[in-house]
Amino acid sequence: MTASSSASTTRTVRPLDGIRVIDVSSFLAGPFCSTQLGEFGAEVIKAELPDVGDALRRFGSMTEAGVTLPWLSECRNKKSITLDLRKPGGAAILKKLVADADILVENFQPGTLEKWGLGWDVLHEVNPRLIMVRISGFGQTGPYRDRPGFGRIGNAFGGLSFLAGYPDRPPVTPGSATIPDYMAGLYGALGALLAIQARERTGEGQFVDIGLYEPIFRILDELAPSYQQNGFVRQRMGPGTVNVVPHSHYPTKDGRWIAIACTSDKIFARLAEAMEMPEVAGAGKWGHISGRERDRAEVDRTVGEWTAQFSRDEVLARCEQFQVPCGPVYGVDEIFEDPQYAARENIKYMQDERIGELAIPNVVPRLSATPGGVDWLGPDLGEHNDEVYRGLLGLDTEQLATLREEGSI
Repeated sequence: MTASSSASTTRTVRPLDGIRVIDVSSFLAGPFCSTQLGEFGAEVIKAELPDVGDALRRFGSMTEAGVTLPWLSECRNKKSITLDLRKPGGAAILKKLVADADILVENFQPGTLEKWGLGWDVLHEVNPRLIMVRISGFGQTGPYRDRPGFGRIGNAFGGLSFLAGYPDRPPVTPGSATIPDYMAGLYGALGALLAIQARERTGEGQFVDIGLYEPIFRILDELAPSYQQNGFVRQRMGPGTVNVVPHSHYPTKDGRWIAIACTSDKIFARLAEAMEMPEVAGAGKWGHISGRERDRAEVDRTVGEWTAQFSRDEVLARCEQFQVPCGPVYGVDEIFEDPQYAARENIKYMQDERIGELAIPNVVPRLSATPGGVDWLGPDLGEHNDEVYRGLLGLDTEQLATLREEGSI
């Protein structure tokens, strides 16, 4: 157990036990990638600049531990070492680490590691079985490869921001500016796992190349084929959804909101029954999606007028009775009170000697036989220097002193 952890002394076997990950990334996309791997058993060694650390340590709500909530939550299950890759000693240390590692995660601007003599060709030669996850704003190729990128740029360039908001108003942030960081991290972890599987057959490592905008573009359902086939440029629709209606957020009598999703004529017929308006479904004017699309504003207004007569719980009960997909539009305070979240243990409470109890999102996905887990929160800067440099690499006191003197660690 580390000084900052509340790790259990026993845990079940995890799928990635025995896999070692070197994380030289910063902020969120790369670190979230390695976090997914660490939750399922990989040993994640996170390298940070001496005396400075990852910028995520200072991004978000600061805690009495001297680091932020995002750091504690999103850099869990990692070992922190200090290492300056820009210095010859630091570069040499990384090569030593890579020699016995399975995965390296980085999210520098393209060409940065190459400038330091640590590009793919060099590291692949050091360890031909190495898998390298490379996340950047626009990917390793193309005319925009050298542009810096953050999540907000990924949302905008990927096509999501254009769709967020109302048609007569400017585009808004689609929930969170960091969605591309998380999505790129997830795809990075997926790519690493695919590359590990391929390595089992070929014996060779490879690199995984992701631009922040690419996962966003990938998840926008029929946006691309619809434009290519029909020239259709989807516009902002507020809470509505293209191709289906009613499929939106509707007000309730108690000042709350409920989400209702009618994705077929059959489901709409059930909603019409719940609303005691069966005549508009089936052979009625809104029985087919074409009629509902034609009268979209009227359909949404009618559903909203119905929901506004009842409390949110009453609408939920009525929809559930008629098997209409629905759900409350939750604020985070309601999430903490919800029995479904509690039953699924979606919120994990960690004990940490630095700040006491901290609630964090639990591990996803859920594996029945070899589940992942959270053993400790984001570590202190350089907390694992001795464990890694002495225990793993076998460096002695004199070597460590030299590296510290030159600022490499």
